[in-house]
Amino acid sequence: MISFNRVTIIGVGLIGGSLAKVLKDKNLAHKITGAGRSRGSLELALKLGVIDRMEQALSQAVEDADLVVLAAPVGAFERIVTEIGPRMKKGGILTDVGSVKGELVKTIEAILPAGVHYVPGHPIAGKEKHGVGEASGTLFLGAKCILTPTAKTDPQALQAVKAIWIAAGANVVLMDADAHDHIFAAVSHLPHAAAFAMVSTVAGFNAGPENYINFSGAGFRDFTRIAAGSPEMWRDVCLLNGKNIIDMIDRYEEALNRIKKAIRHQDAATLEKLFRSASELRRGLE
Repeated sequence: MISFNRVTIIGVGLIGGSLAKVLKDKNLAHKITGAGRSRGSLELALKLGVIDRMEQALSQAVEDADLVVLAAPVGAFERIVTEIGPRMKKGGILTDVGSVKGELVKTIEAILPAGVHYVPGHPIAGKEKHGVGEASGTLFLGAKCILTPTAKTDPQALQAVKAIWIAAGANVVLMDADAHDHIFAAVSHLPHAAAFAMVSTVAGFNAGPENYINFSGAGFRDFTRIAAGSPEMWRDVCLLNGKNIIDMIDRYEEALNRIKKAIRHQDAATLEKLFRSASELRRGLE
């Protein structure tokens, strides 16, 4: 079983905190340092026993670390890696949990000094509530974790990171970084954009002294649950994977327009066919 003497997690929120719990529960790390800009979040992580020490200065936090995990918003990755890269020890491993890969992976690889090994990762896990107070050592059980190694990825570092996620209970899948971004624009980034848009649409209406949104039932709440996620994180995802997300929004608009056209023309057969096809596909996911 892989084991690290010193681990630094930058961004001790839901995902970073849950991974820290896994590392502790499975005895995969001797000492875990939490780092990030929010002192309050780090103090809470320390109080909860998620980390062993805290450090807001990133360059100091990564010194002597065998493993550094980027769990901050993806929009900050380039700045963070530029700051910590020169301070990471030779042979150290850098990995991340970001939901955008593609060009960002190439950028990080170009920044890192020789001898520091980078293994890009993306656990497909989470919930609408965020913050270290929501962290759980079982968050990744049964979830997929996508690793997107490149020609530059060190094989031993890849196996070490893979072993961590297997220990967390995740099903590890290796994938090309660009393919990852196109796939997750469809199955993750588009649904979040649609959920945010749905809430904004309904919130714009009033029914007398009440907002329409106050009359929403389970359907609306189920559909828009993910809109309660971190605005900062999803802002960065949309900006970094913009081309793929715009493509998926265009396709979504086409699907909505087919439904709109069928409704406008009172075309019951087409409407039922569209709904039935989607319904059968969705039931197959259960």
